[in-house]
Amino acid sequence: MVFEEITPFEEMDEAWLEGLIKTPQREKAKIKNPRSAMMLNPLKLKHLNRLDALDADIVVVNLEDGVAPQMKRRALLLASVFISNLKSSRSRVVVRVNPIDEGGAEEIRYLNPVRPDCIRVAKIRRPEDVQKVLSILDPGIGLHLSIETKEALSNLSKLNIEGRVETVSLGIMDMLHSLSLPQHLLSPENPTVRYLLARFLIESRIAGVYPIGFTYQEYEDLEGFRQWCLLEKQMGYTAKSCLGPRQVAIANEIFSPDPEIIARARYIKERFETMVKKGESGFMDQKYGFIDEPIYKDALLTLENYDKITQKQGRS
Repeated sequence: MVFEEITPFEEMDEAWLEGLIKTPQREKAKIKNPRSAMMLNPLKLKHLNRLDALDADIVVVNLEDGVAPQMKRRALLLASVFISNLKSSRSRVVVRVNPIDEGGAEEIRYLNPVRPDCIRVAKIRRPEDVQKVLSILDPGIGLHLSIETKEALSNLSKLNIEGRVETVSLGIMDMLHSLSLPQHLLSPENPTVRYLLARFLIESRIAGVYPIGFTYQEYEDLEGFRQWCLLEKQMGYTAKSCLGPRQVAIANEIFSPDPEIIARARYIKERFETMVKKGESGFMDQKYGFIDEPIYKDALLTLENYDKITQKQGRS
């Protein structure tokens, strides 16, 4: 827990909250390939107080949708208080701010001294929006983007300005609305939805940023969430946005490395390197068929991604 007692926070005014914001000194989590990104409402104090003990690889403190306009200032203050008082965190702590021209710029300026791991900006549309964010964001804070509009999807490969964008998250409900498509299309079998998922994934990889799958709103439907995770993993995704710890547990399970795939990659790496020393870079293998340099490179990529996940502090 961040604080031993949180009852006073329910009634204290803004001036009192501002007085609790500290110069941050926490030990940050070292997570390179996240599997889960859990949304957290900063007005839910019990949830916010567990910011140091959540199993999600990324925790997204959400100041945008889900927070009424009259409560956004208090949500910002509460997020700042709890983040600045963290001693350590098992997750990367990200704050999702409002659109840059709808209060997001002011929120970023306020959060700069609080030093979250990253800021995630909603409703980005074009490279100029990213440039505007970078002009006010502290260079030591990472940048995540919500891709929720047709303009953002069209411009996705151009949004990683100066290489500062680390992660992009697909907001599929807003995306469908932006494309004038009804939400009832959202099913694993729908070809248009599959195209959206595939395009978002490929455009993200072209841009050199890490893609995170969309938030499945039916948080009680865990089997439905599992099916989406399995589909997205099959497509090439390695992370999923989550609502609550139960979805996090499923995402972490599904997007963790498969032991059989890791064993295969290790075998291919060792076998190829042994054969290269004998002058052969393409050969038949009794266990895995023909092995050449492209197969070897894929094995190296698999092991590199595995190492990034297993380097997470405190967990395998």
